[in-house]
Amino acid sequence: MKRIINLRVNDKQCEDAVDDNMLLIDYLRDIKQLTGTKKGCDGGECGACTVLVKGRPRLSCITLAATCDGSEIETIEGQAKNGHLSALQRSFHEKLGAQCGFCTPGMIMAAEGLLRQNPNPDEDQIKTALGGNLCRCTGYVKIIESVKTAAEAMS
Repeated sequence: MKRIINLRVNDKQCEDAVDDNMLLIDYLRDIKQLTGTKKGCDGGECGACTVLVKGRPRLSCITLAATCDGSEIETIEGQAKNGHLSALQRSFHEKLGAQCGFCTPGMIMAAEGLLRQNPNPDEDQIKTALGGNLCRCTGYVKIIESVKTAAEAMS
């Protein structure tokens, strides 16, 4: 069965018909053509699909799109403003927090959720916030450094 959902995705109002069982990741990638959100494990274990729902990190691969009706959704594509990278995007680039880049959108979105709640996190708080996001390339040192740098730049 289909239903109409109303969302605000990256500051744009959207009204779309979705199947009751459509996952948020499929809605974002297939209907909205926002492919920055990555399909990793498809089971809520890797964090590559992390987006913000009402300002909080959420795994889009285990979230039904219909449950987000009336919500504001933010993806990696919505982080840059007027052609300028966000502080997190810039710091991931400058501090080499991205290697292959596959996990990067989810890492940035999880970190964005953290920095909105705690603009000056310590290293343990960053590790906890990113604990559900897996990276196979960096060993996390550069990722944590990237988040610290962004937090400093934002304060």
